[in-house]
Amino acid sequence: MRSSAPAYTSNDGVIDVAERALGKRVLSSLEAAYEVSFTVDRESLVETMTLLRDTPGLEYQQLMEIAGVDYPERPDRFEVVYCLLSLTRNHRIRVHVQTDEIKPVPSVTGIWPVAGWLEREVYDMYGVLFEGNADLRRILTDYGFVGHPQRKDFPLTGYVELRYSEETKRVAYEPVKLAQDFRTFDFMSPWEGAEYVLPGDEKAKLPEGKGAPTPLKADEIIKADAAQSPKAAPVTPKVTESPAQTGEGKAEPKPKRSRKPKNPDVVPTKGKGQNQ
Repeated sequence: MRSSAPAYTSNDGVIDVAERALGKRVLSSLEAAYEVSFTVDRESLVETMTLLRDTPGLEYQQLMEIAGVDYPERPDRFEVVYCLLSLTRNHRIRVHVQTDEIKPVPSVTGIWPVAGWLEREVYDMYGVLFEGNADLRRILTDYGFVGHPQRKDFPLTGYVELRYSEETKRVAYEPVKLAQDFRTFDFMSPWEGAEYVLPGDEKAKLPEGKGAPTPLKADEIIKADAAQSPKAAPVTPKVTESPAQTGEGKAEPKPKRSRKPKNPDVVPTKGKGQNQ
């Protein structure tokens, strides 16, 4: 397998075969990014699609998708893009037609019935009219929707808003009302760093209580604690060993104690005896 994407037949000769088969119906052709596209005349779209389906060498039997594009600066602001696939040749092309809000595009539902749903999507999103579609109704938006959402001039907030009304007990439509706060809302993320200080951010510069999370680093916390804690008084070194300062005794001398208690009944002998 040479590539992860499905391989298709080469584009060599496809433009020449298609231009010979379609003639003046082709307004322009382009090969870019490995794809071939044709811009064809709007009024002859059904004949063009029939020839692309039935001409040998082309044989684009399947309609894969119909898309819309809006170019407001053009006189024909809308482009309807048809994506075709040839199952027998394994090849794809795109067919473009241009129109505006008034001029209808011929429907190709007679060639591919699946186009009925696809044309309804383009009508719903862009407002392009398709002549010959028997059921051209909105398919993605609500029945009472105003405007076409994929137009470049359609406001992002829409024209009406839908909500459930508790008073009337039903779904209600109201004009869009944007609060002024949302009109001037600052979408800059504070984590990316704003050029101004948001209310409350000034508290983040001070460390929190011990054990609480803090955005400061360890060295910043130490410096902040040192700045907020009062300095302790210096300790006086011990320079004396007096009993009054050390507390190991009393300032007065101790009274002398006799080796034996005095007995009042015993009269000691002077100079001798056990009671001396």
